[in-house]
Order: sequence, then C-alpha cells, then structure tokens
Amino acid sequence: QVTLVESGGGLVQAGGSLRLSCAASGRAFSSDFMGWFRQAPGKEREFVARINWSAGTTYNADSVKGRFTISRDNAKNTMYLQMNSLKAEDAAVYYCAAGVRITWKYWGQGTQVTVSS
Repeated sequence: QVTLVESGGGLVQAGGSLRLSCAASGRAFSSDFMGWFRQAPGKEREFVARINWSAGTTYNADSVKGRFTISRDNAKNTMYLQMNSLKAEDAAVYYCAAGVRITWKYWGQGTQVTVSS
C-alpha cells in the first residue's frame, strides 16, 4: 500500500512562513491526486488544497487563497505546502492525503502547526 509521512510543522509567529512536506513510501505511486487537510482543536477536518498528480493543476480553499501554494515533485513522490502570511486561525494539525479516482484513500499521521500572535 501507500504510506504518507508529513514533516515541516512547528511554531511560527503570525505573518511568518512554513513549508510542509509529504513523502510517499515505496517506488511505485499510483495515486491520482494528493492534498492537504487540517484539523484544529474542537473542529472538524477541513480541506486546504489539492493537486492533480500528473497534470499539476491545483485548487485551494478560499480561506488560504493567495497565501498557501501546493506543489509536487513527481520524481521524488513528494508534495509540498508553502504557507505564507500565517494567521492564528491557521494553527492546526495538518494531514497529507492521497486519492484514487474520486476517493481520498491514504492519510499521513499529521504534523502540528502552531501560530503565535
């Protein structure tokens, strides 16, 4: 199967930046699309961004448009989330996910992003 591992989380001041990474294990990666979700304490999981793996087309949630950029390195089976102009409301556990056809199928363990104001 597919194992996803996030990294790059940490503590940052409001207005700062972080880059998250998501690495897929194994030599073969068959997912059609990948993306990022986040979950803040007491809140439901929230969609952040997704990317079509082969074409590279992207879609961002309204809450992060103009601030976050999703990208991928096909050769390394790695996806990134560049987060700029971070706000207090961006603080959450960020999860990497991969999908096949129309279904989110694989999930990472999550990485904590904390924003201090």
